[in-house]
Amino acid sequence: MTPPSSSPSRRAVLATAAGAVPSMAAAAAAPASAVDRERPRKAVVFRNVRPFGAARSVDLTVVDGRVSDRPAPRGAEVIDGGGRIALPSLVDAHIRPDKTSWGGPWVSRKPADTIADFVAQDVELFESQTRSVGERAYGLMAHAVTRGTRAMRAHADVAPAYGLAGLEGIAAARERLAHALDVQIVAFPQHGVVRAPGTAALLEQAARGGLVDFVGGIDPISFDRALKEQLDLVFGLADRYGVGVDIHLHDTDDKGVTVLRGIIERTRALSLQGRVTVSHVFCLPALPDTELGALAAELRDLDISLTTVAPSRDLVLPVARLREHGVKVGLGSDGVRDAWSPFGNADMMHRAHLLGWVTDARLDAELSSCYETATHGGADVMGLARAALTPGSPADFVLVRGECVPQVVVDLPQRDLVVHGGTVVARDGRLVHHHP
Repeated sequence: MTPPSSSPSRRAVLATAAGAVPSMAAAAAAPASAVDRERPRKAVVFRNVRPFGAARSVDLTVVDGRVSDRPAPRGAEVIDGGGRIALPSLVDAHIRPDKTSWGGPWVSRKPADTIADFVAQDVELFESQTRSVGERAYGLMAHAVTRGTRAMRAHADVAPAYGLAGLEGIAAARERLAHALDVQIVAFPQHGVVRAPGTAALLEQAARGGLVDFVGGIDPISFDRALKEQLDLVFGLADRYGVGVDIHLHDTDDKGVTVLRGIIERTRALSLQGRVTVSHVFCLPALPDTELGALAAELRDLDISLTTVAPSRDLVLPVARLREHGVKVGLGSDGVRDAWSPFGNADMMHRAHLLGWVTDARLDAELSSCYETATHGGADVMGLARAALTPGSPADFVLVRGECVPQVVVDLPQRDLVVHGGTVVARDGRLVHHHP
């Protein structure tokens, strides 16, 4: 990244941790090799931007989709950032595009108290839709891109009521947005693995056929009432077909801890380190520090990641404490305007705002940490390189008007420019480079 006043022989390097105001250091540019000179290179200079709200504007140079600390090649495209803040793009580590009614008529919901009640309404909504899963998922996922999302882990319901329609719809939307969004797909048994006959066979079909990146599970004790059978089946599929595991765990009591210990045991036994995620994990927030620390140490050692959607003060994961123990924690949207809730907008900057709200974040460091959870936290969970705005990092960033990261988290400015792999994919809230 080169300050606008620098000569072509000098370059500026960001030396910063995520969320901190970067410092600038000048260094002489190394000469390009003959191979580098001959190879066509896609280069863009984003002029006059302020990484992480730095006081001094710089030129952010991107070459072949990555931030570069070398001078821009001759003929590079130049885009004026107008003094806007450059921030890492966001990662939605838990979203449900297959269930959404986004972009369609208003849906009136009926009272529901249990997962079974909501599942029944899911089926009713699915059957009443005039648009395909692929159309609805695309609309929501494209909207997420315009709000600065670079990647998402998308859960699709797999059950006899739907077959593999949810997976296929999200996969079609992923293909249409391949230029703008990285997507991992989870086969999620919302109706239960054991209690809904035929679901296990669908999960195996999805895993065997390479349709998914992860297989899921849901509350093996309280909902499926088959702890060993469900976990053995799900982890068996992961081991057999080389996919990951992402299990929903909603229990708030000892049942949740029991399930979590079962997940830890199977991750260790099958050597699935780095390939297992547990979503929600409502049993953790109320644990005493000693017990939380012991569990967190095992999660860290096995590289089991967690996700939260910041649903409330009592149910949000203790992100700061978990990160102190080295546990990866991502943030997600969950359902967006589906049968479960009329709320949601697939805007991960807004979700960072909600994380700050439910955790009573007031200090600048706390607000910046919320943004980091919505960016680097999700990237860590998904196994992606962090978009850190440092040399060599993916050129995935957003440009917004504002003063600093904490103020952006509070005020939620428009994403004026969204860049993915060095290419502008959204401008002023609208998708560009649209691949129908």
